[in-house]
Amino acid sequence: MNLALFKYQAFDNQGGIQAGQVNAESEREAIRILKGKNLTPIKIKESKKNVESIRRKKVTNSDLLDFTNGLCTLVEARVPLDRALRLLDGITESPAMKALVLNLLGDVKEGKSLANAMEAHPAVFSKMYINIIRAGEEGGILHELLPDLTEFLQTSAQTRQAIVSAMIYPIVLLATGVISVFLLLVFVVPQFAAMFEDAGSDIPPSAAFLLNLSDFLQSYGLFLFITFILFIIIWQRLDNNYRSKLKKDKFLLSVPLMGNLILYKESAIFSRTLGALLGAGIPLIRSLRVSKEVVLNSFIVKHLDDVEEDVRGGTGLGLSLEKTGIFPTLLHQLVAVGEESGRTSSILIKSANTFDNLVRNQMSSIVSALQPALIIFLAIAVGGITITMLSAVFSMNAVEF
Repeated sequence: MNLALFKYQAFDNQGGIQAGQVNAESEREAIRILKGKNLTPIKIKESKKNVESIRRKKVTNSDLLDFTNGLCTLVEARVPLDRALRLLDGITESPAMKALVLNLLGDVKEGKSLANAMEAHPAVFSKMYINIIRAGEEGGILHELLPDLTEFLQTSAQTRQAIVSAMIYPIVLLATGVISVFLLLVFVVPQFAAMFEDAGSDIPPSAAFLLNLSDFLQSYGLFLFITFILFIIIWQRLDNNYRSKLKKDKFLLSVPLMGNLILYKESAIFSRTLGALLGAGIPLIRSLRVSKEVVLNSFIVKHLDDVEEDVRGGTGLGLSLEKTGIFPTLLHQLVAVGEESGRTSSILIKSANTFDNLVRNQMSSIVSALQPALIIFLAIAVGGITITMLSAVFSMNAVEF
């Protein structure tokens, strides 16, 4: 459906003039929208800037969370879906989200379900999101499932933000240290070379080492930088081939500390998604298939393929997870208990919260240890270079004296 952007001037209920813009299929539709907002249009004109140009802007995770929150509130209040989307269009501030809401509204007005309308936007709505919406629409329980979906997005956003926030300071500290050492070696240390040459005395071994390192960085620094960039590009391109990505992801899981963090994070995402889908009444096999697609590590996905095959053959989910030998013991034990008690969905979500807490606690511990280590490294590197060069100068002066 083609949407256009219309600029307008209109009288409000108090007789004042308001100006703004509205997205609609036609001028008549734009007038109807304005009247629905208790505005009397006096001038309306289609803008050259259409919705397609706005749609190219990215919908952020924050926009999606705000949209889901708003939709949840309106659906719980039993507001009809088309009217709920129209109201969301009026309160949404993000141009990209506004264009998306209008597109969804147009599809719903044409008779499509909301889930089918969302399928046209896979970059915004995950398969898990769409499946929960579809289950809610088919079962008439959308108002019951949307709060859980909202909580899912909020928890995921909080975990992601906690990880990012924890890593900002160490990354800044490390970058500051590396840049400081580089500047000292490239611009400050070479200044001592001429001093030692003029003095004609022997250079202490430690100072000679720094001077040689400085010469090396001046000669090959650009080459090292280009090599580093090429390494990053090659590392990212490993994801383009399934075999290389599988080896890369398996290697990441074997890295001390990082491997556990990745495993717990992926286990949390898998558990929360599977729990949300099962809680929405979606069959286990279908839920497993969708849950696999939200896991980023291909080595874990490969094992989840085996889990799906075992479950399809009649094996319990807990036992299937245990057979892989990769997932945390806590996960398959809790799932087995959930299967026995008939509370698999709720236990999976609790497991996800447990893994999220483990990730946050481990990140806090790592950062707590990393910060003083980086500070000590920075002090030793910068202080060591300074003391070494000054000691060499003092020893040279002592010899002359």
